[in-house]
Amino acid sequence: MSKPVRWGILGASNFARKDMAPAIHAAHGAELYALATSDPAKAAPFSAFCPGLKVYTDYDALLADPDINAVYIPLPNHLHVEWSLKALAAGKHVLCEKPMAMVASDYDALIEARDSSGLVATEAYMIVHHPQWQRARALYREGEIGKLIHVDAMFCYDNGADTANVRNRPETGGGGIPDIGVYTYGATRWFSGQDPVEITHADVDFENDVDVLARVAARFDGFGAHWVTSMRMHPYQEMTFFGSGGVIKLTAPFNAGGFGTARLELQKNVHGGGRPSSITEERFPGVNHYVLQVEAFCAHLREGTPYPWRLEDARGTQAVIDAVFAKARG
Repeated sequence: MSKPVRWGILGASNFARKDMAPAIHAAHGAELYALATSDPAKAAPFSAFCPGLKVYTDYDALLADPDINAVYIPLPNHLHVEWSLKALAAGKHVLCEKPMAMVASDYDALIEARDSSGLVATEAYMIVHHPQWQRARALYREGEIGKLIHVDAMFCYDNGADTANVRNRPETGGGGIPDIGVYTYGATRWFSGQDPVEITHADVDFENDVDVLARVAARFDGFGAHWVTSMRMHPYQEMTFFGSGGVIKLTAPFNAGGFGTARLELQKNVHGGGRPSSITEERFPGVNHYVLQVEAFCAHLREGTPYPWRLEDARGTQAVIDAVFAKARG
């Protein structure tokens, strides 16, 4: 495929308007071509930065457009599997927001549809495209912190006043763990290359049958992890990997740019003693991981460039989420 990948978007969500639609429009090798929304008024902000955008009032009509190569799906969580399968059946490649399914077993149908169609379908897990995360994993694999012993992660925000938000509604697949636990859990898996052996602790607070605060501990082969996620706390995000020979700390690891400048701090104790003798910091200002995600997807379609996050990876993280809820409710 030498021409730009033509993209259609199913749904005019705030996130699509603010982040992913502009990213598709800006990405090399991509063309933002069409938007489907049941409310034509919601299309105006999209057309403002993408003149000539084709607007459909029906999702199926967009999928029937033969000029569209790929679709981005930012719909509420409970609709992801349904419309991803419909898009694949219509012959479109699929990039769907996380979590792409609500339970791990639902990924089986997506994987089967992907394989039988020969199309690309995956979850929009943008952090693996950010150089902060790629650098962190490379340092670990190069042995810079020695043996991994413990992972500590926190991702919090407060949307308690926004009762209509889909994240606060159980019928739309809401909850903090589906929204941001996918990052703390999935990032640990991606960084280490491991799945947890056991969820040892899951202290979860629920409101209106959605999780609003979760304190979770997991045991991996050789290391442990402690994850805190909340939709009722002051905004904060950080992730730290403690090793036998050093520490990697990431600031703004999930909303780089929006939350703050992405930084990677490497602490090493090269001379022994009780304090780190070497602290280095790398900064990654001005990096848009949404643009990088779209460009990586388009390069995968055009050139077969390896893509770092597959449905199987997303299924693995969902299996962890399923285990957390089972532990909390068991």
